[in-house]
Amino acid sequence: MSPRKALARSTSGVPVLALAVSLLFAAVITACSSQAEPAAGMPPPPEVSVAQVLSKQVSEWDDFTGRVTAIETVELRPRVSGYVERVAYQEGQEVKKGDLLFVIDQRRYKAQLDQAQADLERARAEARLAQTQDARAQTLVEAKAISREEFETRRAATTQGNAAVRAAEAAVANAQLDLQFTQVRSPINGRAGRAAVTEGNLAQADSTLMTTLVSQDPVFVYFEADEQSFLRYQALARDGKRAQSQNPVRVGLANEQGYPHEGTVDFTDNQVDSATGTIRARAVLRNPDRIFTPGLFARVQLEGSSSVKAMLIDEKAVLTDQDRKYVYVLGPKNAATRKDVQLGRIVDGLRVVDSGLAPTDKVIVHGVQKVFFPGMPVSPKQIAMGAAAPELKVAMK
Repeated sequence: MSPRKALARSTSGVPVLALAVSLLFAAVITACSSQAEPAAGMPPPPEVSVAQVLSKQVSEWDDFTGRVTAIETVELRPRVSGYVERVAYQEGQEVKKGDLLFVIDQRRYKAQLDQAQADLERARAEARLAQTQDARAQTLVEAKAISREEFETRRAATTQGNAAVRAAEAAVANAQLDLQFTQVRSPINGRAGRAAVTEGNLAQADSTLMTTLVSQDPVFVYFEADEQSFLRYQALARDGKRAQSQNPVRVGLANEQGYPHEGTVDFTDNQVDSATGTIRARAVLRNPDRIFTPGLFARVQLEGSSSVKAMLIDEKAVLTDQDRKYVYVLGPKNAATRKDVQLGRIVDGLRVVDSGLAPTDKVIVHGVQKVFFPGMPVSPKQIAMGAAAPELKVAMK
């Protein structure tokens, strides 16, 4: 057999099949190697902190804005006219009721008092004389020594004398008041403003503004509730779920965190403002440390309802997808599972969840930005709801 024929037999027989199997096995090994290399280089699941949904009794609070006002505000004006002789207080200081603030020139009013007292003495003397003559006339008329007409004249003089005494006494009292009013005193306990008139200036009775006083403790905070809230409060009150008076409020100022001050609502207006759709309410708060100054802006929280059971989560866990709110919870095999939620108000720094979660859910709070798609595996680290963020490792290749 020639060598060429032998070669043809070998290429068309079993050696050809063996070569094909070898090539297929090499291709499979190459494909498996190319798929195994990326799997070996994938990063580990990112670390995140998870917290179980917090379920507890809470009271819902509604947020409003208001202004601090003084309970008592007095525009101090003189009751008598005259030139200011002395400013007897320090501007801006706290004063007590009855403290001397201004002195008006008293000389004219002292002279008027002296004249009124002299007129009173004269009237009393004339009245005593008339009484003596009346008593004598009584004896004389019984002896028929004087006429009945003269007797009645002396009796009338006695009555006139007594009336003149009373008029003179009233004039003295009025002069004493005018003299007293030359000392302008504080009608309330509070803080005095700047002196609008100084020494040597003319103060007109019931006209010239001398200073302004405002009370300090307690204070009012006026705020306005919207119509929907007002109707809801009424419905809750009818159902016995909310008190109709003395509702608690919490107040915070512009530079304060949260609502550290507590008070109660003591007044609600009797009608809704048709122009704004709001109704005015007033809260009263203690102010022993003089933290509140009339005119300050105030953030107000009003208790919306009595205590109810609610689910709370940290607001840092909430994500937004257009108009929907959602969170990631820890699912089977530590996979991040998306759940859409309906949120309520903030209570004690946590957000109320009205629907969408179960009390047993564990919500991803910190590190949620590392979750790129639902179902992504994560490495959870358990924390308490509302706790500070722990140190989380960054996934590295």
